[in-house]
Amino acid sequence: FTPEFRNRLDAIVSFRALDEDIIMRVVDKFLLQLEGQLAEKKVEVTFTDNLRKHLAKKGFDPLMGARPMQRLIQDMIRRALADELLFGRLVDGGRLTVDLDDKDAVQLDIQPPRKSDKPRAETTVV
Repeated sequence: FTPEFRNRLDAIVSFRALDEDIIMRVVDKFLLQLEGQLAEKKVEVTFTDNLRKHLAKKGFDPLMGARPMQRLIQDMIRRALADELLFGRLVDGGRLTVDLDDKDAVQLDIQPPRKSDKPRAETTVV
């Protein structure tokens, strides 16, 4: 670096490594964002603890921190959901549980939307 650039630096800020609790909070933050997006499409989603722990383990890099987390969620969960949301069993909404199988691949358990106990009120315009 040039001397001009180095002279502009006036402090060294050191950060401590992220602990497991913080990493789980980052996982929950990203999954909460996804949950909100799915709620707009009338999909109730549940993420298993097994999935959350896997994301915390694979989405954290000691050098990069939790930066790879978003890409991991994109690659693992969002891609698996895309066809179901657009053309499959979640087009009209529903209930979804996201888990991992024995080979650490995403497993989607999809249930149809709940039917309302009350019939919808019809309005008549006179």
